[in-house]
Amino acid sequence: MDKRILLVDDEPMIRMDLKEILQERGYEIIGEASDGFEAVTMCEKHKPNLVIMDIDMPMLDGIKVGKIIAKENIAGGVLLLTSFEGEEYIEKAKDIGAFGYLVKPVSKKVLIPTIEMCLSKVSEFKKIKNDLEKVNSKLTERKVIERAKGILIKEFKIDEDEAYTKIKRLSMDKRTTMFEIAKMIIIGYDNQ
Repeated sequence: MDKRILLVDDEPMIRMDLKEILQERGYEIIGEASDGFEAVTMCEKHKPNLVIMDIDMPMLDGIKVGKIIAKENIAGGVLLLTSFEGEEYIEKAKDIGAFGYLVKPVSKKVLIPTIEMCLSKVSEFKKIKNDLEKVNSKLTERKVIERAKGILIKEFKIDEDEAYTKIKRLSMDKRTTMFEIAKMIIIGYDNQ
């Protein structure tokens, strides 16, 4: 499991304490940011597995940054730290999809298990995203092949099985995928 972490807090002492605790436990601190803008830039550059971030920062707070991270998919997940215990902050953290929420001061006893749980969720979500992308890709390919079959049926007055067989045979003869053959058929025959 990757343990690449970005620390984001406008208080240097808190970042230093967290860094020391985490490096002691073998986590790789890929960077530190003191504000939300810097955090977004570092996430874009380094794609950390986990961002441990203070909520209360000037201008672009942790909630807003968490929303950007999720929308832009520039980090595996977010663990929020805060001095606030209010329900509204917990709800906001849930709304942006934060993987965890800890109230400062954070003890090593609580921090390490929470990070491990967050990293585990990051791995699970990564696998789910990959699986979903594969399914979507297959679905897209299937739609393109179906469209190409429709064109062949219309152009050559053949049935669906013959159209499928034509695409399959061409893909084997040309040593490319049925998807690529289907795309060429669509482009070549479309709007004639």
